[in-house]
Amino acid sequence: MSDKDQEIFRDSIGTINDSGSRNFIYPKKPKGKFTNYRTYVSWVLLAMLLAAPFVKVNGNQFLLFNLSERKFNIFGFPFWPQDFYLLVLSVLIGIVFVILFTVVFGRIFCGWMCPQTIFLEMVFRKIEYAIEGDRAKQIKLNKQGWTPEKIRKKGLKWFIFFLISFLMANVFLAYFIGGDEVIEHIKEGPLVHLGTFIKLLVFTAVFYFVFAWFREQVCIIVCPYGRLQGVLLDNKSINVAYDYKRGEDENGRKKFRKNEDRTDLGHGDCIDCNQCVVVCPTGIDIRNGTQLECVNCTACIDACDEVMDRIGYEKGLIRYASEDDIAKGEKFQFSSRLKIYSIILTVLLGVLVSLLFVRNDVDLTVVRLPGKMFYNEGDKIKNVYTYKLINKTIHKYEDVSFKLINHNGTIEMIGGKAVIESQNLKEGTVFILIPKKNLKSSKEKIKIGVYYKNKLLETAITNFPGPVK
Repeated sequence: MSDKDQEIFRDSIGTINDSGSRNFIYPKKPKGKFTNYRTYVSWVLLAMLLAAPFVKVNGNQFLLFNLSERKFNIFGFPFWPQDFYLLVLSVLIGIVFVILFTVVFGRIFCGWMCPQTIFLEMVFRKIEYAIEGDRAKQIKLNKQGWTPEKIRKKGLKWFIFFLISFLMANVFLAYFIGGDEVIEHIKEGPLVHLGTFIKLLVFTAVFYFVFAWFREQVCIIVCPYGRLQGVLLDNKSINVAYDYKRGEDENGRKKFRKNEDRTDLGHGDCIDCNQCVVVCPTGIDIRNGTQLECVNCTACIDACDEVMDRIGYEKGLIRYASEDDIAKGEKFQFSSRLKIYSIILTVLLGVLVSLLFVRNDVDLTVVRLPGKMFYNEGDKIKNVYTYKLINKTIHKYEDVSFKLINHNGTIEMIGGKAVIESQNLKEGTVFILIPKKNLKSSKEKIKIGVYYKNKLLETAITNFPGPVK
């Protein structure tokens, strides 16, 4: 067979047949060491995903992305539009981390931590296995007509899928409008919050479509992360890989026969049982090498190890390994590229932590009222300003006052001292009066401080117009 014929599988994907229509994948139920590990990890991650919008840290929702009100909480830390640079830095750190993680471990994130994979493999498919049975029973059920058995099983499965999708929609919405808000809307009923209910139905329909029909095609067609592998992976990256040297030997694979010396015949340890293929959730053959569709779910490792153990061969024909490990026996080494990525990631993390520590709890903005001229009041010049105070904490600040720091003068607050509610915004107007003799230019730079119980919370600098000197 020519190299071109061997690579023909790369011209198509497993979920599309030769006619161009959808080829549904019915993976065999995986079992084994790695499947157990993934199950434990999925329990933890599912608990975190479901609880994150309802858990609070210091009164702040653990994760919140409220775009309409421009409120963001990440791990309990509140971020405002004024902290946008911190969000950008966090995104950069995430990108560098993904790059570093992918260079070392390939697409392991997709198989172990991606919400799409976790919900599909650890929730929806498990329900499907429980109701319809394993691979052979699912194929048989789908081929038969609409008998009472099929209607009962399909109807029950679709109904449970809908309920789970609706639950996921509620949790998803809580990330964007707040967990307390969602709970309040549920208590008051859908008729009171019809807009929210419509959004829930839309999200439910999307989740149902993805997990009941579209499924693994999200990873293969939609998700761009798989395509990054071609750029990020190299021969030293660790992936789920088939040891072709051990499996093929000189004369390739061969079905297993008892009391047969495969070494003398020149055949490798792969007995061509096809178990690694039927268990794959994306329908690929891992023996063809690194592929876009592989999500490193390790189902093929468990399937192969079970077969190897049963026939008395050494496990690990399919395992976590790099191409250099299989081809040359070279173990993983920390390359120069990885060192550079690690240094960049460390620096960015250091900068982010430093900025978080020096970030003020209160943000102050003072702007001179547009279109207003300065006033002469005896020996003083008066200007009117608007201010905006943002309280980023869960504490309420009362009797907040303003003072000039670098000039002798007074600040008159309209309405008296300000009160800033926790995690809230306070806007108001102030008059600033400075003696003429203390002004050195017609556009003096003044520094204003906001105080709470004589403690300086934040400062702001603005212009103070006056008569031309």
